[in-house]
Amino acid sequence: MEHQPLRHIRDIADVETVPGLLEGRRARLERFAEILERDPGRSFITLEEIEFVPRAMRGGIRADNSPLAFAYADPVLRASGLAGDTFGEARRFFELSTGEAHTLLCSCVNGRTVKAGPTAKRLRRLAARKPGLWLAYGCAAGLMALPGALYLFG
Repeated sequence: MEHQPLRHIRDIADVETVPGLLEGRRARLERFAEILERDPGRSFITLEEIEFVPRAMRGGIRADNSPLAFAYADPVLRASGLAGDTFGEARRFFELSTGEAHTLLCSCVNGRTVKAGPTAKRLRRLAARKPGLWLAYGCAAGLMALPGALYLFG
């Protein structure tokens, strides 16, 4: 095997350098959205009726030509730690709740197919969401309602 500098190899082959690894939920979801936006009209198969699959088997759900299969084909996402194209792996890698993953990928929400463009928009909304903020709002609402509840039931 002969070693050659990268500049010589570029003349005879398509060589891409892989950007740095993606750190955190937001960067990973943004990358997923970015690759989907390259072909916004492309159709993907959704995952079939996730909620009817027993919880113990849910993590292994997958489909050929799903958005997850497309994400798994991306070298940057794989280099960053995406280990497969299953529902469970998507939840782990993209740090999605069961509800978020269900809304994004299930056939009962999206129909049998989903377009890349709308899926990318959903991913960007998920990336922008700050989960801790909703918890703070819920706690504040509970504290505001506490005096009224004590008055009614106390």
